[in-house]
Amino acid sequence: MHWSQIVAEEIINKYPEKETYVCASGISPSGSVHIGNFREIITTYFVVKSLDELGKKTRFIFSWDDYDRFRKVPKNIDRSFEKYIGMPYSEIPDPYGCHESYAEHFEKEFEEALDIFGIDVEFIYQSEEYKSGRYNKYILHALKARKKIYDILMEFKTQEPCEKDRNNFYPITLYCNKCRKDDTKIVDFNELTEVMKYNCKCGNEGSEDVLKSENIKLNWKVDWPMRWMVEDVVFEPGGRDHSSETGSYNVSKKIVDKIFNHPAPEYIPYEFIGIKGVNGKMSSSQGNALTPKELLNIYIPELILFMFAKYNPSSAFNIGFDEDVIKNYTEYERYKSSFSLGKLNNEDICYTLELASVDDNNSNLPRFNQVAGVLPLINFEDEILREVLRQNGEVYAIDNIKEISNRAEYWIKNYNSKKVITLKDKRDNDYYNTLSEKERGWLKELCIIIRNSEDLNSDELMSRIYSICDNEDKKLKRNNQKRLFNIIYRLILNGDSGPRISLLIKTIGVGKSIYLLGFS
Repeated sequence: MHWSQIVAEEIINKYPEKETYVCASGISPSGSVHIGNFREIITTYFVVKSLDELGKKTRFIFSWDDYDRFRKVPKNIDRSFEKYIGMPYSEIPDPYGCHESYAEHFEKEFEEALDIFGIDVEFIYQSEEYKSGRYNKYILHALKARKKIYDILMEFKTQEPCEKDRNNFYPITLYCNKCRKDDTKIVDFNELTEVMKYNCKCGNEGSEDVLKSENIKLNWKVDWPMRWMVEDVVFEPGGRDHSSETGSYNVSKKIVDKIFNHPAPEYIPYEFIGIKGVNGKMSSSQGNALTPKELLNIYIPELILFMFAKYNPSSAFNIGFDEDVIKNYTEYERYKSSFSLGKLNNEDICYTLELASVDDNNSNLPRFNQVAGVLPLINFEDEILREVLRQNGEVYAIDNIKEISNRAEYWIKNYNSKKVITLKDKRDNDYYNTLSEKERGWLKELCIIIRNSEDLNSDELMSRIYSICDNEDKKLKRNNQKRLFNIIYRLILNGDSGPRISLLIKTIGVGKSIYLLGFS
């Protein structure tokens, strides 16, 4: 059984009478949302789909924590933004000048990517929720229970509790109504009048009626459980950093029970996603973040979803932009082909493919490996590629060709320049002279086959090329075939590898092939 089905059944067993199963995820828009963060929402998405399949009514919510304080200027943002540290993300200007705020810029960037994946989610903007007064009665409740909250927090810390700290503890962020920063100090809270007085480093002194305030936000480990209660959340995943024994989830689990009298949702931790060749945790602020948008420049959305669905959230994995791209596409194409023919017997992989389904219009796409092998030889021209594939017996709509060719071109030009192979313009006599008599004989047979290949499809042509090295010793036969292919690539291209031989011949034509391979 697929991991998302197991989680869905556990949720139903825990909440058998629920009318609507609310599943949540959320991210702070501190910068571009990277693929590590993407695992947060994609994990919830797969569980929601499994609940839907079991006939349950679901509500999938995603919280933008854009009322959080701006903590650090990311490396790709102008250093002048240090002046906004301490302000809420929703009130900082867009560093790129194209949206109303810092928060909105990165929110819309991610939301547009989610739309490409076909992920339908209800977005909740916490800056709007807090300013609307929706949470004020819960903020007041937390303030009156602040000493109990302090005691709970201290249970998860190694330091000894301090009565002075306990008396001065407030589980909130209070933004100054003048400078809009959280450089505030609470000097008095009257539980009868429910008014809070504060002063700020900017020199401002102010007061807030808690039930009417728009400037107060609960701190994370109180905010999170409060929202579980308000939205009646039954499932939410969390990253490894939230999942330790003293991490945010266990703290919040106790706070939601003891302070808000509500059960904690079902929870699973997820491991981080790495970029192959980059050490350390991915981080927007460190400038080593790979976004879903960048991933979509190379991978079709279905394949990205497939990769994430294939791994249990507790399993870490890396996404590489080297030859792993070929490997990932080839694996996905093989599974999808078997699935469409009804020949895939692995139930988990079958369900993974169903979870990854985005657009049925993409059901007939050319293979990535063959496209990547041919494109550099035809100057990345889609119409020529379409004709080459047609001659090879494969017919595709031009839009479907572009789905793959655009990604293959981006990958080659930005991450794998060694794939930019070119044809040799003249015979390589020096290399030919190093060949044995047997190898030269192979080339003579090959040229005869090519001269008579106009009416052969790709498989027929390859079958005849394979037969050149026929031998009763299967190991010797394979070695000879491998050697022949290497010779062909060396004589035609500027490298030792390339596209499938039959496709290569169809691409450059019979005349050019004979010219570069024929020496007699």
